Amino acid sequence: MERCSIFPQFLTSEEFWQMIRPLLPDYPTSPKGGRPRVSLRNVVDAIFYSLRTGCQWKAIPSTFCSGSTAHAYFQEWTELGIFEQLWREALWKYEDCVGLNCDWQAIDGSMTKAPL
Repeated sequence: MERCSIFPQFLTSEEFWQMIRPLLPDYPTSPKGGRPRVSLRNVVDAIFYSLRTGCQWKAIPSTFCSGSTAHAYFQEWTELGIFEQLWREALWKYEDCVGLNCDWQAIDGSMTKAPL
């Protein structure tokens, strides 16, 4: 299946795909046959489309994959800690490109009574 070209601003770049692909599990082909799995790249595009736009899973354009498929993979990958690993990888890349200063951190907040 070809990658969706209707929503080019929501497609993952090749560089991002090369970063996330090694983190994703390998899914073996079922010995019983059946329907082939949807492209993992389309699933990644669908997940990040939903996260960027805030749309419901069922509102993801079907050119990526079905919303239920994207949601199922999202739940599985969240359980496996893939997005946390991706976050760490992205931080290291940012550190290499721009540099992070993690020597100190600050938290700001205020506590007041809620108005009646």
